[in-house]
Amino acid sequence: MRINHSTKYFWLGLLTMALGVVVLLNAVFASAAIVYVTGIFLLLGGAFQIALGFGNDETGRKLLNWGLGALTVFLGWSFMANPLAGVISLTTLLLLLLAASSFVQIGFAFRVKQIKGTQFFWPLLLAGLISLALAIVLLASPGATMALLGALLGLHMLAAGASLTIMGMFIRKISDQRPTVP
Repeated sequence: MRINHSTKYFWLGLLTMALGVVVLLNAVFASAAIVYVTGIFLLLGGAFQIALGFGNDETGRKLLNWGLGALTVFLGWSFMANPLAGVISLTTLLLLLLAASSFVQIGFAFRVKQIKGTQFFWPLLLAGLISLALAIVLLASPGATMALLGALLGLHMLAAGASLTIMGMFIRKISDQRPTVP
């Protein structure tokens, strides 16, 4: 059985929104979990990069792998040792992701607007503007609390999930309007 793209986007959007609600209800836990999981992945990634350095025959590449691996391990360790600093670092990264996501969503809304008879412009534009507003909130509060990172992530997941669901509905509508080829 093959699932079409519109169905995938629709259900992925609903799942993203459901997970966004879970994150919002557990914002402090979500913030701490984000920092610790990121720290663990950085530790593992750095360790793998150091191990890859041993497989290089060229001295320059070997040293580069060891150096970058050591920096990555240090970053992971620092997230684990000082979670508040990790939250601030990840909040800054989230700012960049939210801003980029908002521009993509807003751009897609204006592309959809060009199609005659579509009603998806305003919801897509709203999702993009919510993401942009969240990015501005992050920019205005660099010393965000532990709960803010989780709450903003949850709100972003709601907006992104709504955008994906609407995209699925839009793709379905466009595919229904295409003439079938005999």
